[in-house]
Amino acid sequence: MSEVITIEKIESYLELTAKARAKVTPKTSSEEDEKRLKVMMRMCDDYVSDATHFASKGDLVSAFGAINYAHAWLDAAVRIGLMDGHGDDNLFTLP
Repeated sequence: MSEVITIEKIESYLELTAKARAKVTPKTSSEEDEKRLKVMMRMCDDYVSDATHFASKGDLVSAFGAINYAHAWLDAAVRIGLMDGHGDDNLFTLP
């Protein structure tokens, strides 16, 4: 197991999160759920942006943290039922 954060690792996590973001679809049942989901997806997208920014500055530790937060927002939305992960237990922690 590697204890070193490399730009390649960051890039692979960015790709994984992009794949997950593209796969999920909304599963909201109310206007309130839609508002909550919009906030969660904005947080995901903002953290992806942060990760890219940190990586471009050479701050790989912050980039690693940010991309993991981004993916966690997606995972949480799937887990609580606001998004459908389409049965992909490699990308998401399914309910």
